[in-house]
Amino acid sequence: MDYSTILYELTDGILTITLNRPEALNAFTNDMLLELMDACDRADADDEVSAIIVTGAGRGFCAGADLSRGASTFDSSARKDKHDGINQDGGGRLTLRLYELNKPIIAAINGAAVGGGVTMTLAMDIRLASTAAKFGFVFARRGIVPEACSSYFLPRAVGISKALEWCYSGRVFPAQEAFDGGLLRSLHEPADLLPAAKAIAEDIRDNAAPVSVALTRHMMWKMLGADHPMEAHKIDSRGVHYRGKSGDSKEGVSAFLEKRAAQFPDKVSTGLPEFYPWWEEPKFK
Repeated sequence: MDYSTILYELTDGILTITLNRPEALNAFTNDMLLELMDACDRADADDEVSAIIVTGAGRGFCAGADLSRGASTFDSSARKDKHDGINQDGGGRLTLRLYELNKPIIAAINGAAVGGGVTMTLAMDIRLASTAAKFGFVFARRGIVPEACSSYFLPRAVGISKALEWCYSGRVFPAQEAFDGGLLRSLHEPADLLPAAKAIAEDIRDNAAPVSVALTRHMMWKMLGADHPMEAHKIDSRGVHYRGKSGDSKEGVSAFLEKRAAQFPDKVSTGLPEFYPWWEEPKFK
């Protein structure tokens, strides 16, 4: 797929995806949705990708839905591709795809992240922001409700009380409040944001087994919905069993004992164990 709304740049194992509609503060469109979905598929299939960073071109990260259709923007019956029944939320399609990623993903939020522009980051693993960034869960002020599966992700990130406060009011708030509320890992001066995100990505690339990272990502995210720690024990046991006899495990232990950098042999494209994806079948193998 050729991209017109994003940039896809892979350098030394770090993929940077840049939302690239700066003239519109990178407002979210259907084309952007399809391109981001394709970029996820492409990254998952490429063993050269160790980690992903998502950022925005220009002074915005993403201003949310493109409102150029005016009052009918959110009216699915006015869409050219309308069909009977309920149209699937585009933001939700994206966050569900992000949820299934096999690669760690970092949001480097450089500017305004409003509406879908902030909810898309909730399914990303780590969020950093510029001190110039602003945030807003503005849905109630547009007469709609939160989307992109944010009713699942946001309370888990910041707690139910803070999530409801931000969504009830719909106000736009500064990066410091987002940090204080637990939405962000850290704040950075604008020029320092991408270097900080890259430092995290490089640490993962240089020191962690990619297959272990992929499995850990799924273990953590999937356990958010577990109803008992026994579910974690089941998957932990399976993970340690299969990873423990892998080439990665032997190399990881040997490298530690020999005080050298590990060279992990297993690839995400071919090395995921037989119980993956375990959440699609309930058996405890």
